[in-house]
Amino acid sequence: MKLTLDTEAGTLLLEEVGEFRSLDLYSKEAFEEISRQWVRVGWNQKYPYTFSWMGRPVIQLPEDMIRMQEVIFQVQPDVIIETGVAHGGSLIFYSSLCKAMDKGRVVGIDIEIRPHNRAAIEAHPLSDRITLIEGSSTAPEIIAQVKALVEPGEKVLIILDSNHSYAHVMGELEAYADLVTPGSYIVATDGIMFDLADVPRGAAEWASDNPMWAARDFAARHQGFVIEQPAWPFNESELAQNITHWPGAWLKRQ
Repeated sequence: MKLTLDTEAGTLLLEEVGEFRSLDLYSKEAFEEISRQWVRVGWNQKYPYTFSWMGRPVIQLPEDMIRMQEVIFQVQPDVIIETGVAHGGSLIFYSSLCKAMDKGRVVGIDIEIRPHNRAAIEAHPLSDRITLIEGSSTAPEIIAQVKALVEPGEKVLIILDSNHSYAHVMGELEAYADLVTPGSYIVATDGIMFDLADVPRGAAEWASDNPMWAARDFAARHQGFVIEQPAWPFNESELAQNITHWPGAWLKRQ
């Protein structure tokens, strides 16, 4: 696709396979087209690797963090489970929300929690709400350990942010979906990989080997789950689509 942005004419010209379409530069449609390319270029430039939350690196698109905050406040989970720890910024973010709501705790799982990251997380003022588990998120003994931390009747929300291959995400969905409370979500993050197969830091196989397709196929096989982007609780614009690294990610348990 070729995009020609003309600020003098106030237009965005799209050219694709010899077909042309002209949009008002300040329209909803132009915003969506520009945003898609902004996300692709930003991902390639490692833009999400420039943020921290209360002292810990958090490798997320800030918009996804704000949308997650909206969902956490609406669901009011007792337990937030996240696969993938890295530097621990997301765990600290979720713990800070739990503290602000005076409700909830966080479980973080990673196949390797590096000693300096563990030390920094455990020394953080918000570590009292965080439990760290080291091991593969799809290993039977780790799954059992996580499930043992959830009490009967507790509300659970799950974020999958570890290995983003189709097979691994599908394995996580099958392993943890039964923990999700009706009305809550299991979120298969970073489905944007499907749209990054042709960028310099991408890989051709991502076009099909990605979390979005895993979530889609899981929902097709499990009647109790639907892919449903949470509604924005506040919106005075005409916009309706998130700028996100997590397209097709939100699996809601009915």
